[in-house]
This record gives sequence, C-alpha cells and structure tokens, in this order.
Amino acid sequence: MTYTVAISGASGYAGGEILRLLAGHPDIEIRTVTAHSNAGQPLIEHQPHLRSLAHLTLQETTPEILAGHDIVFLALPHGQSGPYTDALGAVPLVIDAGADHRLTSQDSWDAFYGGHFHEPWAYGVPELIIGSQSGQQDGALKQREVLRDAKRIAAPGCNASTVSLSLVPGVAAGVIDPSDIVSVLAVGPSGAGKTLKPHLLGSELLGTANPYAVGGTHRHIPEIQQALTAAGAKAPRVSFTPVLVPMARGILATSSAPIAAGATDEQIRAAWQGAYGDETFVQLLPEGHFPRTADVLGANTALIGLAIDRAANRVTVVTAVDNLVKGTAGAAIQSMNLALGLEEGTALTTNGVAP
Repeated sequence: MTYTVAISGASGYAGGEILRLLAGHPDIEIRTVTAHSNAGQPLIEHQPHLRSLAHLTLQETTPEILAGHDIVFLALPHGQSGPYTDALGAVPLVIDAGADHRLTSQDSWDAFYGGHFHEPWAYGVPELIIGSQSGQQDGALKQREVLRDAKRIAAPGCNASTVSLSLVPGVAAGVIDPSDIVSVLAVGPSGAGKTLKPHLLGSELLGTANPYAVGGTHRHIPEIQQALTAAGAKAPRVSFTPVLVPMARGILATSSAPIAAGATDEQIRAAWQGAYGDETFVQLLPEGHFPRTADVLGANTALIGLAIDRAANRVTVVTAVDNLVKGTAGAAIQSMNLALGLEEGTALTTNGVAP
C-alpha cells in the first residue's frame, strides 16, 4: 500500500528533513507541501538539496489543503499546530513536530508555553522506557508499544528526547537519583528554525559559544521531567543549560546524576545495556568511549557514552544526536512506521556522513 502525505512548514528545516527522509520511503507518496509566507513558490527554491522533489510547489497551509491525505506532518512553530489538528479529525494519521501535543500537564504548558492547551498525543520516542517502577526495569514497556497503531503522534523536542534517552535507563533500573540531574548541551542553531534571527547569523555564532534559556527557563524541561516520571522517577529535578555552538546540526548532551545508594558499577552499566542492547537507533558505546556529533550527522542514531565517577558519586552520560534526524524528523518517521505497521527502520539509517 502507498500512503499519501502532506507536509506543512515544508520550507523550514524540520519540514525539509521530513521531506528528505520520506523521499526515500518505499511506501510513501509525497503529494502536497505547504508553507505560509513562501506559498506559491517552488519547493526547490527553499530546499535546493531535494532534487527529486523539484516538481512540487508550496501551497497555502490550510486545513482544506492538508485534508484528504492518509498522513499529515505538521512542522510549524510552537502554538500553531493546534488550530490545524482540531480541523483534521478525518485524517487517519497526523504527526505534529511542534510542542502543541507533547505535554500531559496543563500546568506545565501554562508555565513554559502559554496559550491554549491541547490534548497530549502518543510521544514519538519509541525507545523510551515507560510504565516502570524505580528498580524494576525488567519487563517494563517501551514507548513503541503506545505508538503501534497510534492515530495521533507528537514528535519530540530534540533536546528533551536526547536528555531523556540519556537518563531513563538509570531511572528505570533505580541506579541513579533523579532528584539532582544536571544536563549541559552543545546545540547547533538549526534547532531554532529557519526564521531570520540576528543572534543566529554566522557572524554572531562563528568562534563563540552562547548559553541560552539559563536557570530553569527552557521549554524542554517539563518534557524531560515527563519522560523521567513515566520511567518511574518521583519528582525529578533537572538543571538544564543549552549552549549554541557553531555547528549547523547536532546535539552533544552531557548529563549527570548521583549514584543511588548501593548501586554497583556492574548494575549501572547493565541498566543502559539492558535498555538499549537490542535497539537499532540508540546504541551504548563500549566502556571508555564517548560520541561526537560528527558520528551521527544525517543518521537516525543516538550514540551514548557512560562514565561512572565514584569520586563525585555520579553517573555521567554523554549522548550525541543529529537534532534534525533522531531529534525531530527521524523520530517522527520511525514513529510513523510503527503506527502504520511497517518495519520500524524503513527509510532511516544508522550511518552518518563523514567528514
């Protein structure tokens, strides 16, 4: 069966990455692409790397144009997806790459986003452990079981899913204390979107590193806490500091948490190995090895390095992802495959691009 697809926000970074991956999907027909200010222009003017899609023209983003497809991807700024999703009830599968349907708590939405709160959808990170009680990782479900046959999917925030994948195994196995988590991320500016912003100009970014949303203000914090809670954490506390660095793509997240009382080194490493040992797209590196963002460029892969710091009594986890692939578009398509009953890795790769 071939599924027809419409992609909104197709002139942006997230929309462009969804298109790049879907262009190689054997079960997908990209029928419609839409934009706002760029409507009426050839897609190729805004995504010149997508040569196989040069025949497409950007249309207006309206519910009427998006309707009538088997699948709709919404790659719109936060707060703008909800009005469209409300009007797309007849579409069999809708996947939102924005934040509008990620959070289960209205209080968290009000505190970090504001505006109208929309119902939470199935969260698009298949490898996350859910339904665990701390210390009971064995037999815990993963989010992919929720995504199978889902009709509405919320693709993750790139920073949030990176930190969550980093720490959830330790929470589920009860080997770390989630009340004192510290995460510092080096982040490429493509995660901020394609809209012209002076602080994201090359002349402002090159040769410098710029922290932002410091002191508990970043919107991905409640999303991380939500994932940790689903894995069994009680009232997780997260100190989260992202830093813009001069690389177009990528996230390198360094996260640490105290070692739980009595946890041995063997139990700690076994928690991450048990969680990801059979996964294709989340991989634990051998002891003493740590990832680079260059290793995941263009791939739907999260690479994880784990260190046990007994002097500080903390576990440190270093995770690298491509924010536009595993952090956004790749996660969305991986989740789409599950919802459609297709092979989970269709159109996705673990191989990056080098140099």
